[in-house]
Amino acid sequence: MLASVFIGTSVDGFIARPNGALDFLPEGGGEPHGYSEFFASIDALVIGRKTYETVEAFPEWPYTDKLVIVLGTRPMDVSKVRGKVEQMSGDPKDIFRKLESRGLRHIYVDGGATIQRFLRAGLIHRLTITRVPVLIGEGVPLFSTLPKDIHLKHIATQDYPSGLVKTEYEVLV
Repeated sequence: MLASVFIGTSVDGFIARPNGALDFLPEGGGEPHGYSEFFASIDALVIGRKTYETVEAFPEWPYTDKLVIVLGTRPMDVSKVRGKVEQMSGDPKDIFRKLESRGLRHIYVDGGATIQRFLRAGLIHRLTITRVPVLIGEGVPLFSTLPKDIHLKHIATQDYPSGLVKTEYEVLV
């Protein structure tokens, strides 16, 4: 199974403001930069509880056609969402194996802590990071401490008229 990250950050490396707000990211209806094609390629999303709570507050649930796995140890009510949402907890390797045993071929890992946990476990295969031309000074960082270096192979970089810069990497084992 393939695990990928597709995420936007400020130029200074933050994926959200300290309060979780994403207001510095361009709105979804803006310039196409490959997200729709990426999203069509996945079988499921694996997100953390904070990311789930942020997305749940959107006017519309954006993942109606995909299985969403929300990671968290405290029980949560996912009945408000129109879509396939399940809760799981545990070690990323165990979660990965469970999803792979269900026949999933490609998962999208999203949310700062979740991405960091899956990276530390050696489970991320591809990173697509789109830098938004803004400095926000503080917030939720995309990356944190790692037990060892994680080497990446540059696949492609593309810039857009709006100033977005998308870079794709393969994570080397």
